[in-house]
Amino acid sequence: MVTEAVKPMAGDVAGNDNGAVTDSRSLVDSLVASGALDPLFERIDGGQIELTGDGGLPGELTRAALERGLQTEMTSHLGYAPGDRESKAGGGHANSRNGSYPKTPSTPVGEAAVQVPRDRDGSFTPRLAPKHSRRLGGLDEMIISLYAGGMTVRDIQHHLAKTIGTDLSPETISNITDAVSDAVLEWQERPLDESYPVVYLDAVRVKVRDNGRVLPKAAHIAIGVDMDGFKHVPGMWVQDNEGASFRAHVCAEMANRGMADALIVCCDGLKGLPEAVEATWPKAIARTCVAHPIRAANRFVADHDRKRVCAALRSVYRAPNGQAAEKALGEFAESELGRRYPSVAATWKRSWDRFVPFPRFPPMLRRVAYTTNSIESPDYQSRKVSRNRSQFPNDQAVVKLFWLAICDIEDKRSLKRAKDGNKTRRKSEGRLIEGRMTTNWKQALAQLAAAYPERMEPYL
Repeated sequence: MVTEAVKPMAGDVAGNDNGAVTDSRSLVDSLVASGALDPLFERIDGGQIELTGDGGLPGELTRAALERGLQTEMTSHLGYAPGDRESKAGGGHANSRNGSYPKTPSTPVGEAAVQVPRDRDGSFTPRLAPKHSRRLGGLDEMIISLYAGGMTVRDIQHHLAKTIGTDLSPETISNITDAVSDAVLEWQERPLDESYPVVYLDAVRVKVRDNGRVLPKAAHIAIGVDMDGFKHVPGMWVQDNEGASFRAHVCAEMANRGMADALIVCCDGLKGLPEAVEATWPKAIARTCVAHPIRAANRFVADHDRKRVCAALRSVYRAPNGQAAEKALGEFAESELGRRYPSVAATWKRSWDRFVPFPRFPPMLRRVAYTTNSIESPDYQSRKVSRNRSQFPNDQAVVKLFWLAICDIEDKRSLKRAKDGNKTRRKSEGRLIEGRMTTNWKQALAQLAAAYPERMEPYL
């Protein structure tokens, strides 16, 4: 379902057209080698032909190609070539050419002033330059890609006018980006797997206009690792009310879409979320990631001592069991650093109940559940693309932008893997939306099955 929903992204377009790009490059290389392009190069070197801007060579080539293709479409529609009406077998034809009309559509290389042919009975419908369409040849995909990269509507308008001479209104650009809303809704409502052994939950703070007021809200993002080790994004939710009721709504929605169980749920210090997880999936182990109490404790530590504090705390989260971890924390509290910064041990003690399941995990599972780093990448991208926006017009705009941002970053990774010749160990689909292999998952799954056999066997 999601695969179909996310097809219009720029990375997919590049991937699908790879053969065409290769053929075009081979053709140009052969023309250069034969010397056929030498007169053109001489005129470019002499400043007689511009390569960019209004009236540049790429735009004029696009115009000429469009007009040639439109004439071919008209010939196919009428059934005879120009000047061949009477000689066509069977005599004259009821319909015929009737001149042309000008049209200036926007293309990825700028505006192209083309002459669109027309027929006498008005039955010709061009496909290369469709009626009522002002944009051609991948411009929509370019705009969506720029929007996913963090540019605002006004930024995109200025960028297109400056680079390719295309002047689109902010309303048009906004409508183009809104075209993905149906795909986002379909993705947001899709069925989920019955169980995810590991789930990561985190939130990004944004400002959203709501009933005439700009309010700070939390955009929650979830990542689930399925039984095969592939990562999925079950969904994104923008906080619509305060307190634990919204956290419960997030968990309830995932359960209503088919997620019947979760074994380990890593929460990044979100108040009330562990309780909502346990209420929805009573057997789930809701725990805070190790990185969260480390970051929280370092807020009270001087910059020149932070490395020493982090090094001293390793004995706590690397302890072989809960008792050893508690003993290590006590030793830190009695140490010189612990006495200098008593708030460090106090911070760990406040989150101890949610941390203490971690020392019971076997080694490979610790690497998977150590931190919410698996969700840090989409979080970073979400913060990056939202940085240019002082506020969002509504909750749906937040989800749309973050969804596009996650697709965009995974498209970049997919293109990089393709460029490297697929020499990486990850052979899965590119998008985080639809899965990326979790490192060391096979070993972690084996240790999960050994440690929690009654929970894992129904899904293996």
